Amino acid sequence: MDFLPIFLDLREQPCLVVGGGEVAARKSALLLRAGARVTVLAPQLGAALAAQGAAGRVAHRAGSFRDEDLEGYALVIAATSDQAVNRAVAAAARARRMPVNVVDQPALCSFILPSIIERAPITVAVSSGGASPVLARLLRARLESLVPAGYGRLAALAREFRDRVKARFAPAERRRFWERALQGPIAELVLAGRDADARAALEAALADTRLAFSGGEVSLVGAGPGDPDLLTFRALRLMQQADVVVYDRLVSQPILDLVRLEAERIYAGKERAKHALPQEDINQLLVRLAKEGKRVVRLKGGDPFIFGRGGEEIDTLAAEGIPFQVVPGITAAAGCASYAGIPLTHRDYAQSVVFVTGHLQDGSLDLNWRALAQPRQTIVFYMGLLGIDQLCAQLAAHGLPAGTPAALVQAGTTPQQRVLTGTLRTLPGIVQAGGVHAPTLIIIGEVVRLRERLKWFESTA
Repeated sequence: MDFLPIFLDLREQPCLVVGGGEVAARKSALLLRAGARVTVLAPQLGAALAAQGAAGRVAHRAGSFRDEDLEGYALVIAATSDQAVNRAVAAAARARRMPVNVVDQPALCSFILPSIIERAPITVAVSSGGASPVLARLLRARLESLVPAGYGRLAALAREFRDRVKARFAPAERRRFWERALQGPIAELVLAGRDADARAALEAALADTRLAFSGGEVSLVGAGPGDPDLLTFRALRLMQQADVVVYDRLVSQPILDLVRLEAERIYAGKERAKHALPQEDINQLLVRLAKEGKRVVRLKGGDPFIFGRGGEEIDTLAAEGIPFQVVPGITAAAGCASYAGIPLTHRDYAQSVVFVTGHLQDGSLDLNWRALAQPRQTIVFYMGLLGIDQLCAQLAAHGLPAGTPAALVQAGTTPQQRVLTGTLRTLPGIVQAGGVHAPTLIIIGEVVRLRERLKWFESTA
């Protein structure tokens, strides 16, 4: 270990920054965030520090550095472009056994400033010991995605109850209590912004831990259109905490690979006239698993509330008193259109967009064709391949020109993505000749003309 990681309490402590440029301004701002009283020593200040001084946040001492300038300070940071000055600051500080940091010169430092992930009161520091600050920043960026913003509020809630829990439980029981509280339903309530409910649940846990932690919960998680990079941070966290994952046909394998290895996986996919589980059975399965005390993730392609029957599932959960939450996902229309280079709205082509399910009912599509066949409107059909002939014929019969641009996006956002373009007139023939199969999204409207100019994603298939 090159440096011992420590956290200094600098609240109301006098700290000195030597230098007046942009780097000094950044270090000054960091000390201010820690509550320090900052003085800047420099012949003159750059724009950023001058603004801090004008706002009364820092004090300015004009002049060049002298050894005696260090008297009375808790620590010093040297951030000048003059290497001789930086060395002089370091030598004077070490002679006084004062903590000193010289920017980008680890050999002159008695302490270094790490990359910081702040979720106050939680702080995570990442350092390479000065070997590669850029690598430390990249690692910090990766950790940012794994530490939800709500962890600060979770830590504050734990601090609020800390003394009461300590008084109630012996050390071993206390540890188990907090482990269950901080990674179970109570934690999820906080991370979902339901702090009052979390506080009430923690109160109940203190009264009867068996009651508070006996039940399971269900999370309806939108897996997006296929690319695992489009998952939300919350979705990924819940997938890696799950005991059981009930997943749909449209959830891609790369996304399933991100589920916790020990989690049970239950396939509940649906294809036309072929359901692995009827919807009612899925609803009851979620209830049963939750009542067994398991953390259940119901993983659904796209967004759970856009043609995903998520509303039906949580209606059953609510009726049974099962705790649940819904994690939105990027719906296929947004994801596939983006990866195909087709903006769903554009002020020169379309001022509205409508999402439509293309499921057949008794051999016909029961839709408001007149409302759909409007100028300057983009229409996105989900699950419309089977009725493509009728779909195009009805739109043309209700006023859309036969030459209206149209696109088929198959397996959108994945390496297997295919995009075929044509018109309302030619679309059925393209489907028949091109071997197009589900999952395929149909986009109809003038915005399709922009694809050749705006496409940026090309599949590797």
